[in-house]
Amino acid sequence: MEPSGPGGATNRRNFLSLVGLGAAATAGGGLLAGCGGEVAPTSKAQDLDKLAGLLPNHKELSLGIPKPSITGIRPVPDGYTEFPASLVDAIADKPATSGQKITAMTPAWGPAPPGVGQSAYLAAVNAELGAEVNFSVQDGLLYADKLNAMLGARDVPDLLCVPEWEVSKLPRFSDAVAVLFEDLTDYLKGDAVDAYPMLATFPAGAWRNSFWNERLMAVPNPTDGPFPWALLYRKDLLDAAGLSYPKTIDELFEVGKAVTNPSKGVWAFNEIFAVVQMLYKTPGTDDGWRLKPDGTPEFKYETPEYRQAVEFMVKVFQAGLVHPDLVATKGADAKQLMAGGKIVFMQDGPGAWQGMQAEHQKTTPGFNVQAVPIFSATGGDPLVWGDDDPISFTFIKKGLGKARVEELLRVINWCSAPFGTKEFDLREYGVEGKHHTRTATGPVKTDLGFKEIANQYFFISGRNPVIQPFPQTPNFVRDALTYSNDMVKYLEKDPWAGLKLEMPARFKASLNPTDEKVIDVMRGRRPLTDLDTIIQEWRSGGGDEARDFRAKALADAGR
Repeated sequence: MEPSGPGGATNRRNFLSLVGLGAAATAGGGLLAGCGGEVAPTSKAQDLDKLAGLLPNHKELSLGIPKPSITGIRPVPDGYTEFPASLVDAIADKPATSGQKITAMTPAWGPAPPGVGQSAYLAAVNAELGAEVNFSVQDGLLYADKLNAMLGARDVPDLLCVPEWEVSKLPRFSDAVAVLFEDLTDYLKGDAVDAYPMLATFPAGAWRNSFWNERLMAVPNPTDGPFPWALLYRKDLLDAAGLSYPKTIDELFEVGKAVTNPSKGVWAFNEIFAVVQMLYKTPGTDDGWRLKPDGTPEFKYETPEYRQAVEFMVKVFQAGLVHPDLVATKGADAKQLMAGGKIVFMQDGPGAWQGMQAEHQKTTPGFNVQAVPIFSATGGDPLVWGDDDPISFTFIKKGLGKARVEELLRVINWCSAPFGTKEFDLREYGVEGKHHTRTATGPVKTDLGFKEIANQYFFISGRNPVIQPFPQTPNFVRDALTYSNDMVKYLEKDPWAGLKLEMPARFKASLNPTDEKVIDVMRGRRPLTDLDTIIQEWRSGGGDEARDFRAKALADAGR
């Protein structure tokens, strides 16, 4: 499911430009400087396999919800092609009983929705919850900055959403977790999770990723798909030109040349470097790690596959196949360029697929977005990046007391009700007649629905994920799951699976500057011969330290 705003699969690698704490704050000791006591090391490793006894026991719900129409090959979710004829009332009692208000912070992309007292949507959901949830909705593009300021000030709301893609950019985050957030282990481990039956349905992999300092510290929002990137294309435009989607790296270049026509304002691509790295089988695990045959960790910058991908992109830019507004980094919107037929291929998260199809088919007859199946540029099976990391984590403020923590967990449980329930329907679509109209094929949001619903309750919840039907795009679920079930067979194996690594601060700080230098090479602002110098600077600036840390983590785990 991709509920009208960005989800994890869409955005984890789209937010690398957000850089965490500034230099002055980092130099000053990080998030917990001044807390008292010693500051913990900047890198840590947890062996999650040793924590299996602290996991919540998994249990399916018996609510009478129809079975999915299409089965996903895990970690691909199942999918529904139509809405159930009737909805199930999953939770009879209001989860909040204390009368206390609840503060929460969540991200949103686009205009901020109206708050409590100005939103019929919030009023309706809060009435069902039995408490006023007062959201501080922050700009998703600036969310890392807000998190850094909040954690540094040690002033957090009752419920805090931390997107998964932001965690790696927060220095000493595990220390902040220990100081600021409630330990949920005893509330949720084993059969204790039975008090929150919606949470008991979550995949074990999502819970495993919610441990910090060897304790269960957050409620995960399980991913709705394992893939961070897809190469989407305008099938209707290729069909009109008598072309097919590319199946080899040479075809990608030649089709790109064939569709590029500057005199008509049409170019082939946006920035497709992440997909090109996949096509050349550059490693993608944890931003780009793998093991060499001798067992030594190796980062993507050091691999021949990465160099091949850079060389291909140099060729693409030299041939003028990328839209000039994107080359000039003028802030052009690739989605709008693709919708207008100004680019034919677009690298984006798979979550962009359905929304683009639904929006632009209304004004462009025959508009048809599809995803190019990932292939190998060098022969053999393809390599597909992906993981089952959660979309986000919900943390509960420390020190609220047992009764209050249990109440907040009941609220999270209500917000986590699955597709096919009345609770899910209200959370997603608001009030019928106000926020959506009910059609023969399902609910369709009104203008008020789009204005007031910004995934507020989604981002303080989780759910056993499925891809739900979309009335505007009846073929989407089948198209998306056909693509996903084919691609998941080639999902990259993670040598560090079962280990949770908090990477050294210098390594984290090195990634964005190094990527910027490589971008300069690809766009012709620096010669290709500079690539070796750039990689050597990365090694001395944190890369070698990170390699040693990952090797030690494997050795300590007996691997």
